Amino acid sequence: MVLALVLFGAVLALVLLGLFVFGLRRRWIQRSGGTFDCSLRWNAPEGAEAGGKGWAYGVSRYSGDHIEWFRVFSYAPRPRRVLERESIEVLERRTPQGEEELALLSDSVILACAHRGVRVELAMSEDALTGFLAWLEAAPPGQRVNVA
Repeated sequence: MVLALVLFGAVLALVLLGLFVFGLRRRWIQRSGGTFDCSLRWNAPEGAEAGGKGWAYGVSRYSGDHIEWFRVFSYAPRPRRVLERESIEVLERRTPQGEEELALLSDSVILACAHRGVRVELAMSEDALTGFLAWLEAAPPGQRVNVA
């Protein structure tokens, strides 16, 4: 009986520690400001062919001339993807279709982009999209930026 209680306490402590580290990591990512919730689908098919598959929920952070994208459900201290402003080309903007509505946050807008020849889809709120497009357009003189 005592062993079962000790094991239960240890498991509970590990779960609580894991949740605490998730929260601490999120605070660390947001420490410098300029963050927004952003789901990402890397190497996405044309249109909504894949339905709701391939989306990963994350947090993006503006950092100079690039955006760092972190998975929410990860302990990694480094960003999973880094998108450079000069390499992003906006292809289209659309609303979620079919199963995508279930896979993404409500009121998300999908922005299809090309980044170094790879099709990337970003799903974010309308407010975050406005900020993202303004950030793209605010490129220094001489940088080629296509915000279609």
